Formats: sequence, structure tokens, C-alpha cells
Amino acid sequence: MDSKGPSEAGFVFRVLAVVQATLIFTIALIMVPLPRLGLEFSLGSAELLLLQVAYGLPFSGLLLFGGRLTDRFGGQRIFYIGLVVFGSASLGAALVPTFELLVSMRFAQGVGAALAAPAAMALLRALFPEPAAYGKAMAVWGGVSVLGALLGFIASGIVTTWFSWRWMFSVPVLVAVAAFMLTRGRLPKERREMRYLGLDPLGAILATLGIALASYGLIASENYTWSSGRVFGPLLVGIALLVGFLMVERRVRHPLLPPGFIREPCRIAGLAGMLLAAAGSVLIEFILTLYLQQVRGWSPLQVALAFLPFAITLVAANHAAVSLVERWGAAFVSCAGFAMAGIGLAVLTAIAHDTAYVSVLLPGQVLLAAGISMIFSGSAVLSTTNVPQEQAGLAGGVMNTAMELGPTVGLAVLMSVAATQVDTIAGYSWAFGAAALAYGVVAFLTLGLSRRKVCSAAVEAL
Repeated sequence: MDSKGPSEAGFVFRVLAVVQATLIFTIALIMVPLPRLGLEFSLGSAELLLLQVAYGLPFSGLLLFGGRLTDRFGGQRIFYIGLVVFGSASLGAALVPTFELLVSMRFAQGVGAALAAPAAMALLRALFPEPAAYGKAMAVWGGVSVLGALLGFIASGIVTTWFSWRWMFSVPVLVAVAAFMLTRGRLPKERREMRYLGLDPLGAILATLGIALASYGLIASENYTWSSGRVFGPLLVGIALLVGFLMVERRVRHPLLPPGFIREPCRIAGLAGMLLAAAGSVLIEFILTLYLQQVRGWSPLQVALAFLPFAITLVAANHAAVSLVERWGAAFVSCAGFAMAGIGLAVLTAIAHDTAYVSVLLPGQVLLAAGISMIFSGSAVLSTTNVPQEQAGLAGGVMNTAMELGPTVGLAVLMSVAATQVDTIAGYSWAFGAAALAYGVVAFLTLGLSRRKVCSAAVEAL
């Protein structure tokens, strides 16, 4: 393994972080202009749903296999392949004349992202071989993704107010090209201990289809009832495939996801934190977008600007969280983040038909943003604790999978809670309340974990 100087390592880290943020940015890229796309291509609800999930399903479904390819063939190779696929598909999406081609390009974007994301994390592991430096890098990395998603949401509201939605795809194109050019000859060389690994094709197929179908069913529950075939069918088949995946992984020689990999208490806590933090982030974006546009009559531009304090808080809190992880440990910072975010969600339960933005929505989103940033920073460190270089791709795939499933699972469950109320706004309040309760419970559990030697030792090097 070659060693990079501090300045060069920092430069490469920043490039990789921008790529990671852009991969998540691209998920939210079409959320605000989705109604406009529906009008332009004359789409019904089913087609809009397909367009909405065309990027996220292959992204989340293929991450584990992307991690295996990274560990098998090396982070550099898979990272550049992912960039080429992602950038080319983004350019194609900006130019497509039909809905079918746009869906195809979004799907290809997701495939490229599923290759690039775990490869980038494997390169980070090689870039910072010392545990202390790697832990600090992961604490920063944890806040990158949620910021990317929020910036995609804000940018789409601003850009599409004056320009075509097609211009939104220029961002991933430019980032892919810049990252390819700026990192040539600068990426670290990796050890090759794991090049004997098989690819576990059966496990990859079962995991990809299982995650994709189950996720589709959960996302469809936002538009259809749970008894609908569009929800129940994919969800049932997806769960069955995932059960089959777990059974296969116990029998193959080189499993895609070794059963013991996620059994460490600190890793379980880290992955749960990534999932729940991502769920909380998308919950406030989803509910407040609907509330401000449909109930309060705000324009997409006004809604986008309303989330600027959320983004600013994320950046500031992530900077502070790195120092807090170094001083107090990742588990304690995650615990404090859950407590703070839970308070923010509790504030948002006061939402009503005439709720003031400054006195309720603003403090609620600021507290939630600060807490979520702390959770992401602490959980990223916990998720990658004691991961050897030869499993860095696996760690990246697993952590990103947890983060991608958070919005899907969390939003489906919480909006089901909201649906129990006749009044829509009362339902929003119940959804925030249920999330606040969940965060409070997890804060208590994480506090107990932070006192255990198994996880406190994980951050001693920091």
C-alpha cells in the first residue's frame, strides 16, 4: 500500500466525499419537478412511481454486490467503472426524449452508484490506514450523504423554478467527469488478499431482487393500500427472496454477506443509526414539502429556501460532531444525537393548519438536523469499526444499504401511522410523534451501549 501525504490524502478525501454526496443528491434530483415531469410525459400515478424509484431500487439492491466486486477486483477499478456508468447515464437522462428512456437512464445511474459508493469507502480505508485517521474520516463521511440528499432537494426547487428539470442532471455529469480527472494517479493502491473470493452469483441475485422488490412494495404503500397487489405482492416476494438469501449465505464458501460481519454490537448500533437517521431526514422533507405546498400554498422555490436552515445546521453540526466523536466516543455522540433529534421531532408534533414557520417548524428542523448529523457521524464510525482493508468494500456496501433502506422502510411505517388519522395534518403530527418516540427509545439503548467496553474500545484510537 502506498502512503499519501496529508495534503494529498485530504484532497482525495474531498473529491471522494463530493462523489458520495452527489450519488445521494441524485436520488432527490427529480423529487420537486416530478409533477412537471408527469405533465410533460403525460404520466399516471403508476408511471410516476416507477420514475421515482428507478434510481433508488438498483442503487440499494446492488450495493452488496458492488461491495463484493470492490473487494474482488479493487476499489480503483470499480470506482472508475461506476463513475463512467453513472456519468454517462446522467448525460443520457438530460437528453432523453421519452419517459421510457428516462427510466432506463435513471436505472443505469443507480447501477453506477451501487458500484462507486462501496468502492469509494474502500479507497478511504486504503487512504487512511491508521485507525485514528480512518475513524476521523468516517466521522466526517457520515454527514456527507444526508447533506447531499438535502442539497438535491433544495437545488431542484431553485433550478426548476427558472430552468428545465434537465439541467439538474448536469451536476452528476460534471462531478463524475471532474472526479475521474482529478483522481487519476492519486488514488491509493490496495492490498490484494481477497482476490481469491468468488462472486456468489446466487446470493447477489437473491439480495438484489429481494431488496429491490421489498423496497418497491414499501414505496408503493405511499400511493396504494397495503392490501393492494402493487404493495403486498412485491413485498411478500421480496421478503421471501431475502429469507432465501440468508439461507444461501450460510452454505456457500464465500458468502456475499458473512453472517458474522454484522453481529458485533457496535456495528449493529452503527447500521441501525444510519437507517434511522436517514428515515428521519426524509420524513421531514416529505411531510413539510406536502404541508407547505398543499396546505400553506408555498411555491417550490419558497419550500426549497425553507430548508436552507436545515442544510446550514447539518454542515455546522457535522463539523462539531467530528470533535465530539474524538472526545466522547462514537456511541455517546450517536446517543446524544438521537436525544436531540427526538426533541426536534417532538417540537414538530405541534404542526397544525396554521403553524408558524419561525416558532415551530424552524426550531424543529434545526434540532432535528443537528441531531441527525451527530447520529450519522457516530454511526459511520461504529459501522466501520475493526473492518480490515480486505472487507472495506463489504463495509461500504452494508453501510450504504442501511442508509438507503432507511427512507424506504421508515417513511412507509411512519406514513402508515399518519394514515390512522382522518385529518391529514393530525396524521403528520402522529408521524412526527412516533418518530420522536422511536428516537427516544434508541437513545436510551445506545446510552447503554456507549458504556460497554466493546464499543468504547472502538474509538480509543481516536
